Amino acid sequence: MLGLMQDWPLLIHRIIDHAANNHGSQTILSRSVEGPLHTTTYADLRTNALKVAQALERHGVKYGDRAATLAWNTWRHLEVWYGLTGIGAIYHTVNPRLFPDQIAYIINHAESRLIFVDLTFVPLVEALIDKLPHVEAVIILTGSEHMPETTLENAVCYEDWIAAEDGDFAWKSFDENTAAGMCYTSGTTGNPKGVVYSHRSNVLHSMASTAPDMLGIAAADNVMPVVPMFHANGWSLAFSCPLTGGGMVMPGAGMDGASVYEMLETGKVTITAAVPTVWLMLLQYLEKEQKRPTTLKKVIIGGSACPRAMTKTFQDVYGIDVIHAWGMTEMSPLGSLCSLKPAYAGLTGDAKLDVQEKQGFAPFSVEMKITDDDGNDLPWDGKTFGRLKVRGPAISKAYFKGEGGEILDADGYFDTSDVATIDPEGYMQITDRAKDVIKSGGEWISSIDLENLAVGHPDVAEAAVIGVAHPKWDERPLLIIVRCEGADPDPASILDFMAGKIAKWWMPDAVAFVDEIPHTATGKIKKTALREQFADYRLPNTDAAE
Repeated sequence: MLGLMQDWPLLIHRIIDHAANNHGSQTILSRSVEGPLHTTTYADLRTNALKVAQALERHGVKYGDRAATLAWNTWRHLEVWYGLTGIGAIYHTVNPRLFPDQIAYIINHAESRLIFVDLTFVPLVEALIDKLPHVEAVIILTGSEHMPETTLENAVCYEDWIAAEDGDFAWKSFDENTAAGMCYTSGTTGNPKGVVYSHRSNVLHSMASTAPDMLGIAAADNVMPVVPMFHANGWSLAFSCPLTGGGMVMPGAGMDGASVYEMLETGKVTITAAVPTVWLMLLQYLEKEQKRPTTLKKVIIGGSACPRAMTKTFQDVYGIDVIHAWGMTEMSPLGSLCSLKPAYAGLTGDAKLDVQEKQGFAPFSVEMKITDDDGNDLPWDGKTFGRLKVRGPAISKAYFKGEGGEILDADGYFDTSDVATIDPEGYMQITDRAKDVIKSGGEWISSIDLENLAVGHPDVAEAAVIGVAHPKWDERPLLIIVRCEGADPDPASILDFMAGKIAKWWMPDAVAFVDEIPHTATGKIKKTALREQFADYRLPNTDAAE
């Protein structure tokens, strides 16, 4: 016997229709690439998205076609996403911070027919266009008054392109499992691999992510996604905000502390989300300029582990709640958030921070477990390390074109390549990437724990830990430090600061100072580059162990 409910496929255009019908006057404030701030509404965004859909059809774009975007977080980028998905085409976000050859590979592998590009990245596309045989047109996301002179023979002005349409268009109907978006991973070995989101997965993920203990977005909120839309599906905020009616504040290319602060205040932002490096710049700006956010209530921090000192500063100095988050491109991306359950609600001080350092518990639609290398389940005791595996309706079951082969185990779980613990309350904590964990004397040392502890030192701006070969212990930790501006700490002071806070055998064997720590295109510490840089490094007192 089947239920007697209406068949209502979960299609992305239903989100923007809902926002336009029920929250039509809610605003989207953007910093335009041209400079001025721009304000639109959900009702107007839907109208322009319909015009995008018309223009796409006029160009001959059809169901299943891909269109690349090289663009910042602005209202135009949102219009393009909704316009593409509304006809069954696929938005394909490309990270402009990748190497040019990687960008060309990704666009070609996806076989994207169009590129939507912000003014910032026009020179990049000009340099690559001869290597992109599938690209038929480049739509420059600007108005005619800012249209640049370009060598691109197939360049089109976006505002003129949609101005030719009247918006009298009906969204297409298709199966909810139809592909909606593509984002290529940056954390795998070899070439990037394409993750393909469906309409169903995006809608389900957005519904799960807006729960009170997750992102907790309400219609009364103004949300600023500082995380770019080209990072891991933009953390799904392009869908989660209109789904609930929350206002959006789009920062464009302005990621520095002063620009982020300006948008926080101008847009009366209550919730914002980004990687730790962005918040480090903001906190440095606030301290230097002696300013305080006046409306901000909650900061979502993910992408890499949030330093304990950062959480403490936001909460103790500025009265802003920090929610530690974790996810992956393959997970749409939300995997867990660290809201406080009743068991932990009464905690204060260091005890509260101990919990907040964890990445938190999974939302409905994500199941997780930890296993040993043989696939045996490990206990949720908060101490046992294991390989973190996940499954759910918004988690990848394969990569585009079958790259990477079979990626699920016999029970349908995806191995995240993270090493983690899970406590009895279901709070997961990443202890390392499987490839970054330091194996010393048959035991594991978490490089992330050491890094988070070291950045709590007042003279440390950034820290990274890698394993260095040791003749007796196999590997030992080397702590790599970027000093704060004007500071000159010695190694002993940093190690003394860490002493007593971790097991003695976890203590780094040495400290090295560098001017800069390399990062990946998504802002994560590039451990591979550090291992190459310190490939010939010899730890002190190793001769005696040989």
